[in-house]
Amino acid sequence: METLVELIARKRDGGRLKEEQIARLIRAYVDGDLADYQMSAWLMSVFLRGMEEDEIVALTRAMLHSGDVIDLSSVPGIKVDKHSTGGVGDKVSICLAPLVAACGVPVPMVSGRGLGHSGGTLDKLEAIAGFDVRLDVEAFTRTVREVGTCMIGQTDRIAPADRRMYALRDVTATVESIPLIVASILSKKLAEGIDALVLDVKVGRGAFMKTEADARALAKALVRVGTLAGKRVTALLTDMNAPLGHTVGNALETREAIEVLHGRGPRDLVACTLALGEEMLVAGGVAPTAAEARPHLERAITSGAAAEVLRRMIEAQRGDPKVVDHPDRLPEAPEKLEITAEQDGYVVAIDPLEIGLSAVALGAGRTRADQKVDPAVGLTLLAPMGTRVTRGQPLCHIHARRRTDGEGIQERVKAAFQLGPSPAPDSPLVIDRIDA
Repeated sequence: METLVELIARKRDGGRLKEEQIARLIRAYVDGDLADYQMSAWLMSVFLRGMEEDEIVALTRAMLHSGDVIDLSSVPGIKVDKHSTGGVGDKVSICLAPLVAACGVPVPMVSGRGLGHSGGTLDKLEAIAGFDVRLDVEAFTRTVREVGTCMIGQTDRIAPADRRMYALRDVTATVESIPLIVASILSKKLAEGIDALVLDVKVGRGAFMKTEADARALAKALVRVGTLAGKRVTALLTDMNAPLGHTVGNALETREAIEVLHGRGPRDLVACTLALGEEMLVAGGVAPTAAEARPHLERAITSGAAAEVLRRMIEAQRGDPKVVDHPDRLPEAPEKLEITAEQDGYVVAIDPLEIGLSAVALGAGRTRADQKVDPAVGLTLLAPMGTRVTRGQPLCHIHARRRTDGEGIQERVKAAFQLGPSPAPDSPLVIDRIDA
């Protein structure tokens, strides 16, 4: 039998590993028999040499079974989750999960923290006073069964190999590897005990996949490997060349997601939520087609059923359910600075990467893993794409803890807005749909 070092060398040299060899590597790492520096070497080998499809499947399985797989057999119905690859202003999960649950599809959701310039669902939910994302598996299962949805963070026993490997990838420049991304996402999602998964693969300046070709390759790999793992998986490619919605920042985005469930909210955020919701209702057996799923979602909003599910979920997770009807109970930053237009024209571009990094600089995100986020700070986009503005008209509000913090990013935020003499042509939010 080859040593672990020989298995690292095999991948370094471009060779293929068998399923049992990959399982052995992951098991050795979790058990402490493979050091961090050795796993880092293997991860870099995968980053540089890639993996064949059967290897990605084997890696996903090994990471999935490195911990517990949640048993949701006590929850009736087809369990469906959604995962986004991350973008600026992406608060969709907060309104989507209760909306889909209100239509009769259970939504167990293990979510993440902010990463780089993109925000995290857990950070946004924790802007709600008392909200607990650290429920144990028993409480998670009970909440999904009784409320219809529950949103928690990755526990120590859900894909622990991924937790440790991701920390290494983050500091060894091996994040942007399709085989590693696929195994990371699917090992966590399959550990939830779901039956189906809908993916929102972002593409553009504010996404981790900047080109459509890269995003499409990732989506196809996720769908294929998830399908081979026995799950129904579909993916939407969605545009991330501008921030999604009108807010960036944890409490601000939570407030905006709540607005969607009251029948309001920005057009692009509503459109993204409904498009993903349609896919989830089809996967969950509520409707045979996306077109037939749309009325279910619209009724859940207009009847107040979706907002009620959100109230119940917040209460079940020890948060303040009154924020659903009184969003002013969410934290607000003490300082507000205004960015204005320097000329007449149309807003033809808003750089999502610069907006996301500006929010991080305010304290809405992290530059170190051990940092706490400030739930109150962020930005409100007052002139979204296509808006006709005149000189001196407000483009953006900066919500800061200290005035000096806001002043420090004013020029960066101003530069993120590009004005032109005529509106830019509309581009579709949903670029494509990919299934098995």
